[in-house]
Amino acid sequence: MVQMQSDEALITQALLGQQQAYAQLVERYQHYVFTLAVRMVKNREEAAEVAQDSFLRAFQYLADFRGEAKFSTWLYRIVHSVALNHLRKRRLDVLSIDDAAHPVPVPAATQPDASDSMELQERRHAIYQAIQRLPPDDAEVITLFYLYENRLDEICQIMELTMTNAKTKLFRARQRLKTILETTAVRSAL
Repeated sequence: MVQMQSDEALITQALLGQQQAYAQLVERYQHYVFTLAVRMVKNREEAAEVAQDSFLRAFQYLADFRGEAKFSTWLYRIVHSVALNHLRKRRLDVLSIDDAAHPVPVPAATQPDASDSMELQERRHAIYQAIQRLPPDDAEVITLFYLYENRLDEICQIMELTMTNAKTKLFRARQRLKTILETTAVRSAL
């Protein structure tokens, strides 16, 4: 059985010049980085660019990683910063990625039974669509908390928020998501 190396071991190897070690970190986090970038910039092509820029910036500053937080938290903080800079530069209307032909995969927590598969898939799709309708900050905090299971203190670091602000944003994002889901359920019932 092949044992996966820790992030810290891969960082150490990468700092010693082993490019394959950093490539493993990129492979480990590429899905999460891309999904977070898509949530923020709302465009798949631009998100790919933001993800690539984020990994480049992370590599440039890898020696500055102090290990006070998890590597994923540090990396997501970089993605957040790069995406915000990208949005500031763009300052155009954000394009929607509600296109069913290009869905962003959402990691499954467990494998469903065959009988529940269709219902679970429909629920995931409805939640994904509802998250897409949220403002970027709300979508980001929901994604970080529920999909990536970051703790509130990690979200504070990533989004540069105080604990009070993070709790407030999460509460309000939940309320907005609930409203969207309820509205969608009423429409589909008609």
